[in-house]
Amino acid sequence: MIRKFDMNNEFERKTGLTSAAAAAKRGDLVVFPTDTVYGLGTDAFSKTGPQKLLAAKGRGRDMPIPVLVGHTKALEGLAARVDVVTKSLAEAFWPGGLTIVVKMQPTLQWDLGETNNTVALRMPLDPVAIELLNIVGPMAVSSANKTGQPAATNIEEAINQLQESVTIYLDGGKTPGNIASTIIDVSTPNIKILRQGVISLEEIRQRSEEHTSELQSLRHLVCR
Repeated sequence: MIRKFDMNNEFERKTGLTSAAAAAKRGDLVVFPTDTVYGLGTDAFSKTGPQKLLAAKGRGRDMPIPVLVGHTKALEGLAARVDVVTKSLAEAFWPGGLTIVVKMQPTLQWDLGETNNTVALRMPLDPVAIELLNIVGPMAVSSANKTGQPAATNIEEAINQLQESVTIYLDGGKTPGNIASTIIDVSTPNIKILRQGVISLEEIRQRSEEHTSELQSLRHLVCR
């Protein structure tokens, strides 16, 4: 049975968020809107949830799952080191369309796939997503679709693809669309853009100008 909640209905929103948080925390899968497309997620620290997510998408461990967070402070607990570059990028572009790849804390007990000791972090600009993340904590999240199929921009598209592999669907209406986040890798001294997306290179360079020589490395960014 498909369990779907309307996030534009006050009663259903409260019940749906509570149900989705409980499901995610026990390692089940939930679908919810983000500022790009619908996300398929679970508690990042669940022993079984991330593997369920990969199985539901038909995706291998060689494509590790990104993590969404509800606050910039989450960086301190998840990144092995938060330097001036990383902090500045998060403050400038979170919540929003910038994914930051960092070296993860070595003590983290999670399994997101073959990560090479890194994790891709983002804080989405969507009130439903933020509320859910602040209840659950960091969530392993990928787009709500089967691998190779279009990412869902409405709840029906997500249901058609994922069916009962998902415990709770949160319907927030149509999302802005498949506008990819920009991915910047700060896990090594050689900072690089892995994917150009909604935030341009020029915007990132302009942000670096605000911090003079401290962010000199960002002024010469190029795509990998």
